[in-house]
Amino acid sequence: MQRENFSSRFGVLMAMAGSAIGLGNLWRFPYMVGEYGGAAFIIVYILFVFLLSLPILFCEFIVGRRSQTNALGAFKKLAPGTPWKWVGALSVISPLIVVSYYSVIGGWSMEYFFKSCTLGFTDGVTDSELHNLFSSFISSIWPPIVGHTAFLLTTAFIVLGGVKKGIEKFGKVMMPLLFVVMIVIAVHSMTLEGASAGIAYLFKPDFSKINAEVCAAALGQSFFSLSLGCGTMLTYASYVSRKENLLRSSVSIAVSDLVFALIAGCAIMPAVFANGLSPQAGPGLVFETLPLIFSKMPLGGFVAILFFMSLLIAALTSSISLFEVGVAYLVEEKHISRKLSCALIFLVTWSVGLLCSLSFGPLSDFRILGNIIFDFFDKLTANYLMTIGGLLVVLFVGWKMKKTDVRDEFTNGGSIRTNSRMFGPVYAIIRYVAPIAVLTIFISNLFF
Repeated sequence: MQRENFSSRFGVLMAMAGSAIGLGNLWRFPYMVGEYGGAAFIIVYILFVFLLSLPILFCEFIVGRRSQTNALGAFKKLAPGTPWKWVGALSVISPLIVVSYYSVIGGWSMEYFFKSCTLGFTDGVTDSELHNLFSSFISSIWPPIVGHTAFLLTTAFIVLGGVKKGIEKFGKVMMPLLFVVMIVIAVHSMTLEGASAGIAYLFKPDFSKINAEVCAAALGQSFFSLSLGCGTMLTYASYVSRKENLLRSSVSIAVSDLVFALIAGCAIMPAVFANGLSPQAGPGLVFETLPLIFSKMPLGGFVAILFFMSLLIAALTSSISLFEVGVAYLVEEKHISRKLSCALIFLVTWSVGLLCSLSFGPLSDFRILGNIIFDFFDKLTANYLMTIGGLLVVLFVGWKMKKTDVRDEFTNGGSIRTNSRMFGPVYAIIRYVAPIAVLTIFISNLFF
């Protein structure tokens, strides 16, 4: 049976941008900016995206396309009979953990989208009412589980359609729509009275706020946002044509992800400041603070519908890529049908996600290293597993793969002259700079 590939360059870009652009941009990035000092955090984040995360993205693309197989199979094929296969195993396990708790937030997004459609966030609702609404919802048993289940079923259904008819088709339609909707919200937010303080918070840095903790958080966010170190980009790259320019594709994805994160910041922070609220609201920023803002702003009910629709789309585009990693592994390594593979991955991730959902309610007293189950998995993946995965992938490309093979993928056999000229410095970053920088920040991350 012939292996599926993406059918067009636009399809590649939309699918991979969809993997990168998700809750990491709309849910995680705004509250990380709020917690770690606004513009100062953004500057460090941008530096890490282009100096560290982009070279690692190159590496995942190179491994994926060179091998033309799943995350585990890639390392077995390129380094047969070596312990490097365990990097592939990590690249399969990590996304399954991520999608397990990710789908819980996806379920929250579904719930809030439906509430916005019934004009649940209109004038007259109070801050305490919205706080109680969110806290009572996530701490209850059945409503969050229903949302988690529905979101994960939607993800499984799209992945069941395959690479072209499922993943690529969804991305081609939804990603352009997502950008347009978020731009509309950002323009509306930035024109509110008092929004200038929020804009200054995003773009006027206070460099005194940059410290080791900020750097560790920025690196973790760049990995989380670009889906690095968890096999998604590697798996998607295995579906990319040999004719595709990997450098151009990876830069386009990194830029798209960064631009979308900034648009999300412009959609949220000006509105937060315009309403005299704190940007340091943490993970509840999107689900508690924003509904209050929507209830007060002109056309707020309509804006709420657009925003939570965007949040839901962004969550789905990323969960699809995370889900596909496990499915590709089962199909290609265990020779299980795509239908059965989707069912098995659904059952595993649903079960783990169930524990994550209940950790806000009946299991809230159960702690792992002082964290509820949901927070433990979030920190485990974003701060540790994905960082370790990214580090090992860059070491694999820089030190295990033959330099000629890396050059061959990077330059399409020497046919792309621009890439050929850039190969030397990029390879030096992959081989020396990126591993040392990521390892240094990872070690400092152990103390925060």
